[in-house]
Amino acid sequence: MKIAIIGTGGVGGYFGGKLANAGFDVTFVARGEHLKAIQQNGLTIKSIQGDFKLDSVKVTDKIDTIGLADFVILGVKAWQITDISKDLKTIIKNDTIVLPLQNGVLAVEELKENIHQKNIIGGLCQIISKIDSPGVINHSGVNPTIVFGEPDNSKTERLNKIKTIFDSAGINAVISDDILADLWKKFIAICVSGLLAVTKTTYGELRELKETRQLMIDLLSEIYNLSQKIGIKIEPDFLSKTISFIDSFPYDSTSSLTRDVWEGKPSEIEYQNGTVVKLALKYGVDTPINKFVYNCILPMELKARKR
Repeated sequence: MKIAIIGTGGVGGYFGGKLANAGFDVTFVARGEHLKAIQQNGLTIKSIQGDFKLDSVKVTDKIDTIGLADFVILGVKAWQITDISKDLKTIIKNDTIVLPLQNGVLAVEELKENIHQKNIIGGLCQIISKIDSPGVINHSGVNPTIVFGEPDNSKTERLNKIKTIFDSAGINAVISDDILADLWKKFIAICVSGLLAVTKTTYGELRELKETRQLMIDLLSEIYNLSQKIGIKIEPDFLSKTISFIDSFPYDSTSSLTRDVWEGKPSEIEYQNGTVVKLALKYGVDTPINKFVYNCILPMELKARKR
């Protein structure tokens, strides 16, 4: 099986690295100094579950040079999906499976603008990881997990095939019974990232101060209430489980959105709190904390996109 990893950051680098380390034919797409470092020195994965290094790696900065792929994993930022989908057409054949692992709940719909829906399955991942330095990925928290499923929740043979691939690479993988609900569950949790950015705190700092902890809980509650208005099937005890999950994150950890905002880079704010605000307006739900977070970050986002 020929696998293409589009985006070799904390997500694509880690999971693609695991697949390549298991012997699968993997081609990575990377850019800039990260690309050069991988070409010259291979790809290094530092992980709380064990380090490993790939000395020889197939890597390119041009999607159309990969050739036809059997399985495509998208590890780019959510806001890059629409443009990337146009280039993906050059490597997709009739039975190619495309698995987006983006934050938010819009990736599948945006991919369908340029790719046939039969090629797309829904997916998400759970991991705290980042590019530590060019050519080096650092997994620092959470048991890396990929959850995936057919958009209509049907159980198909290709899902079992993908699960077998992940299992053989030592990747914890779960076939979802309701991928839309699972996407929303992650979506709710990751929207804390914007609050981290605004308060300039790590997860540990945010949750230990009673005032910011309450803001976090209220922010999560707003999005849960929105999900219920929309009709997403999420169990009543989800919020308490999510808070406990966030409490398990390493004290000094942050998120990619948080770091992007702090560093003046384009972020996924439109796909996180921005999506909450837009859907809340559509469905008539009050989300003042999410609106505050989004509005605070928006000026910085606009500046970052002009650079």
